[in-house]
Amino acid sequence: MADQSAGDGEAPAVRSRAAVTAELTAPGGAFEMEEVVIRGIPTRTWKSAPPTLRSVLELSGFHGDKDFLVYEDERMTFAQHYATVASLSRQLWGRFGVRPGDRVAIAMRNLPEWVVAFWATIATGAIVVPLNAWWTGDELAYGLTDSGTKVVFADEERQGRIAHHLAEIPALEAMVVTCEEHDPSGGRRAPVGALLQREGTEPLPVLPFHEAVGEVDGDTTLPDVSIAPDDDATIFYTSGTTGRPKGAVGTHRNSVSNLMNLFFVSTVGSMRRSGGLANVSEGGQNANLLSVPLFHATGCHAVLVSNTTVGGKLVMMHHFDPERALELIERERITIFGGVPAMVMQVIDSPDFAKRDTSSVQSISYGGAPAPPDLVRRIKEHFPTGAPGNGYGLTETSAMTTMNAGDDYVRKPDSVGPPAPVCDVAVVPEEHDGEEPPDEPVDPQRTGELWIKGPNVVRGYWNRAQETAATFTKGWLHTGDVARIDEEGFVHIVDRAKDMIIRAGENVYCVEVEAALHEHPAVADCAVIGVPHAVLGEEVGAVIVLRPGHEVDGDELARHVRERLAAFNVPTRYWFRTEYLPRNPAGKILKRELRKELLGDAPVI
Repeated sequence: MADQSAGDGEAPAVRSRAAVTAELTAPGGAFEMEEVVIRGIPTRTWKSAPPTLRSVLELSGFHGDKDFLVYEDERMTFAQHYATVASLSRQLWGRFGVRPGDRVAIAMRNLPEWVVAFWATIATGAIVVPLNAWWTGDELAYGLTDSGTKVVFADEERQGRIAHHLAEIPALEAMVVTCEEHDPSGGRRAPVGALLQREGTEPLPVLPFHEAVGEVDGDTTLPDVSIAPDDDATIFYTSGTTGRPKGAVGTHRNSVSNLMNLFFVSTVGSMRRSGGLANVSEGGQNANLLSVPLFHATGCHAVLVSNTTVGGKLVMMHHFDPERALELIERERITIFGGVPAMVMQVIDSPDFAKRDTSSVQSISYGGAPAPPDLVRRIKEHFPTGAPGNGYGLTETSAMTTMNAGDDYVRKPDSVGPPAPVCDVAVVPEEHDGEEPPDEPVDPQRTGELWIKGPNVVRGYWNRAQETAATFTKGWLHTGDVARIDEEGFVHIVDRAKDMIIRAGENVYCVEVEAALHEHPAVADCAVIGVPHAVLGEEVGAVIVLRPGHEVDGDELARHVRERLAAFNVPTRYWFRTEYLPRNPAGKILKRELRKELLGDAPVI
């Protein structure tokens, strides 16, 4: 039975989350579920989800002349985007010989060409490999080689990094390059094609993006190819606690399940507030300020795919700047923005905030980094019509698994919310050694490793059978995060089991930074720890023990690490000590003890 409405002149009562969920997921409901066997494992899925990402692309053409991509002063409508994607997909198929299952990488900052390259690759049935634009040339070469990439789309900066490592990437057959710089006559300068020489194999052809696309004709159709829901669609690289990054292989079902998870959360929020479905933009077009990289699961699955589906406007920035963000919020009538908590705080703290019209903002959602509970209060204060939201997910869950939004978030600001209905979560004690979680009910006060199961969980790691077997068992993902699940089913992340720092949404794996530091001849021992930071969430700190007779300062060590790893890994705080680092009997550094010694009772984020 539906909840009673308030009397005339009174605000309607907020419906319970359980009642709305039951209504939406009932047989015949908008979010009806069904069980599907995926790789031998019965899995609860969304019955009405689009079958593949290509289906999403095909539907996007119906949004016609609505603005889709806005970058600086450039605009591309949905119709223009679809025609460009169709042309490029035909070129990938005919000129470059790309076939289903081939890997096509994208190594560039957020640009319209990133989006076009993504959807054109999806249209051919090939696998998109988004590479971290922060990576060094060596790291980019590793991603291209490990994935067996056939064609890479790059901007000129990434082209320069990759060019020094071509001998390490013999399987690469072509590079398509775009330019991010504007020329005085307006627009962006077109790069020049070339042949790059490399040892031991044929020269690598480099084509400008516009030449790779060819002549755009609105009548061009997508390649005739069959794609199934559980075919591979993406490989997102995620660093591990040891060794090189691993490629998390996502399927079409993984991504569209995340899409449905997001739609479900939005619909629940609307129905709880109004009693029925409502458009967050009051009948207009949603506009999303893209402040996170497309090469992250959040930027790609949660922002790009969802806006492509619903006809939302995607507004890109050359780089994040809070004053520029406020300018775009006002100019483009942004309805949705967020990213990581640090970006939201920078916008609120900007001296330009009071000068700009931010009344269009209806939703401020973020994830990827710890969020201070006080941020909820600040959002409600500065965006009276904006609903705050904080989600939890990983690369391995194709973005969202849980979401805490609206009144629930105000009520429980230290929680990442309940899971989507198709996702199961479990707290697993350290001593448990089974392939599935224990059967006994979960004590709301008990903590343990968080395990997740659902149609959004990736199928495993690319060519990493051992790591896949250790992380995925019977459909369950072992997250490495320590959590508890309260009596209402809300997840609370307590700690990270992995030796990892989250700096402004980027995962910094301490072992990788320590390995780089150990390569410096003056370093005898080191430990990398997270240091609380008001804006970034955490910054990277390093405790250094020097070899006898050696001297080095933090600036030199920072340069040393920057030459080996992406910039977000570089420590910004250094402590030098002469005594040994504290270790347990097994030789593992006692980082909690070390952190308490250096930082006192500063909270662990």
